[in-house]
Amino acid sequence: MSAPRIEVRIEVAIAWHDRQCVIEVILPADATVADALRRAAANVEFAGVDLDAVPVGIYGRVVDRTQRLKEGDRVEIYRSLAIDPISARRRRARRDVSRRAAD
Repeated sequence: MSAPRIEVRIEVAIAWHDRQCVIEVILPADATVADALRRAAANVEFAGVDLDAVPVGIYGRVVDRTQRLKEGDRVEIYRSLAIDPISARRRRARRDVSRRAAD
């Protein structure tokens, strides 16, 4: 029988419109999402992000900050969208119609 894990290796990820940052973090085996966020806050890549206010998830599923982490989890930081996707699509459609009319 194998010994219980004393630590977990996870990733913390955030994406901006032009780049993404993924860092690896090693935490105690009983660590939570909040613990991972606290560790990520020390990284310069996460400066300026209010990690207490943004929604977070693990592999695309929104979770509570009290969620316990497992080996290999990827904590994702979800930022608000710069523009509503439906509004963006409408803008592109209007632009495309205008271009076709000009041709």
